[in-house]
Parts: sequence; C-alpha cells; structure tokens
Amino acid sequence: MAPLSGFTDLPYREAAYRGGCRYAFTEMVDAASLAYANAGGEKLLQCSEFERENFIATQLVGSDVELLKRACEKLNNYEYFSLLDFNLGCPVPKVVKKGAGAALGRRIDRALECFEVLTRYSRFPLTAKMRILHAEDPVPTLELCRGLVALGAQALTIHGRTMEHFYTGMVNFSIIRAVKEAFPDIPVIANGGVCSRETCEEMRQKSGCSRVMLAQGAMGNPWLFRELQGGTPPTLDEWKDMISIHISGMVKLYGEVSAMRQARKIVHDYLKGRGFPSSLRNAASALSTEAELSDLLAAAVPAAEVANRKIIV
Repeated sequence: MAPLSGFTDLPYREAAYRGGCRYAFTEMVDAASLAYANAGGEKLLQCSEFERENFIATQLVGSDVELLKRACEKLNNYEYFSLLDFNLGCPVPKVVKKGAGAALGRRIDRALECFEVLTRYSRFPLTAKMRILHAEDPVPTLELCRGLVALGAQALTIHGRTMEHFYTGMVNFSIIRAVKEAFPDIPVIANGGVCSRETCEEMRQKSGCSRVMLAQGAMGNPWLFRELQGGTPPTLDEWKDMISIHISGMVKLYGEVSAMRQARKIVHDYLKGRGFPSSLRNAASALSTEAELSDLLAAAVPAAEVANRKIIV
C-alpha cells in the first residue's frame, strides 16, 4: 500500500491488512512538521503492535536539507520503522510549489543532495519513490535512479507517469523496465494504474518489476490485495463489516466529530463503482455520527440485493 497523504492512517492500514496487504506505509510526513515538533506530524507516525512486530515504513517529503536532517533525528526515536522512504514523486500543487516531491525529483542534483543527508542521519534503511521524469525518454529517470542507488537506496518505487499527468493517462512500462534492467540487484517496485488483477498482470509483464505498489486502485477496495493473490471480491457482509470497523477505528483515534468529518471521503470510496444509488452517496457526504453510518449501511442492503447481493468492483 502506497503512502497516501490524508488516507493511510492506522485505521486505513488495518483495513488494508484485512484485505490482504503485506506491506504498508504511514501517510507522507512533511519534514518541516517533524523538525518543528508539530503534533500533527508526529500523530501520523502512530502504529499498531502488529506493525511494529512485522513491517511498517514511513515516508518523508521535503527539499530543505537542514529540515530533513532534523526530521531524521526525530524519526530515529521511533525504533520500529522497517525503512524510511523519500518522496520524489508527489505531484500535488501544495507540495510542488515548495520545490518538494515530483518537483524535487526533476532537480536531480538537489534531490541527491537531500537524499545524501538522509543517508548520513537516518538509522533506517532508505528507499525512494519517484515519477518518471520524461514521458518517453528513460535517460533522466535512469540518471536520478543511478545517483540514488550510488548513495545507498535499497529499493526504488517508480510511478510510470510524469508529474503533469497526476493519476491519469498511460503508464510508461518501458521506463520502469529500463530501471529494473539497469539495477537488477535491488527491488524495483512499480506503481500507477493498477486497479484489477488484469492491470496488475499487465504491469508485471510489461515492466518486469520486482513488486507492485497499490494506491488509488485500493482506495475503498482493500480487497484488491486479496484479489491480486488469487482471492475473491468481498461479499456484502464483508463490505459492511469492513466499513464499520474502519470508521470505528477512526472514531477511537480522532473522536467522533473529527473522525466522521474525515470519514465522508472514505465512505465515498467504499461506495464508488459498486452500483449503489446516488442517495447513499449523498448520505455519505453528510455523515456526522456513527449512528448515521449504521443507517447508511442498513440502507445499502436492498440496493446491493438489486445486484444479486454482489458487490460490484
């Protein structure tokens, strides 16, 4: 499961594990928020005992070397992280305008300077996640990857779209394959556009990747992890139970008022593309209590029965 800002908190990751996920990341953490001891930044690092005993990674974003150094020193107090990933691929404007994420990935020398700071100060194994730097030419992407590997990156995650394409459009499998062929001794993880067994198999075959990272394809569909391993879509009861447990976890973590406000987008994702009427989506947009969520799930039963009690994925 990819690190998704505003989504992959502890309850979200626990839903992914129940759906078959093996490896997950906390939300992307801004280096400045850790450097300045922002409580919100530190809250993103909360993990379960299950994760501490198995696998949990975190990801930093930032472009200021001093803030990255200080953030590393803060992260070093968290003994349980399996690895630290550096974000060179986030395309959202609020990140890009700070010269971080995908914008930093395009400034190869500066990106490598920042990554070198992480190698000096982090106690954790280091990886990097990026986007391809050119829609057709693999050379810029290979140059960045070569520098990261030389500095000690132990895995590379490549989103096969450029910064301008955000999360839509064709994924360039050939550039991911070029990276894997250039660095056969480290895991090259492919990301972008995987939303089914068919698209996952296409990614594996055409990119030659070591592993696949899911992002938007698993939003509201944590069972996708299970399906990619030969499992089946969720039953109606599984779907209802997953939502209930997921949102209950959010209430425990944030309190009901804050949790239910955040839960609206989560429930929308669970509803999306499954044949439910617009009335349920409208109800999700106004959720304010767990009792209202229970009413929504009860109302979803007859809607699903119309589709022969199958959840459409």
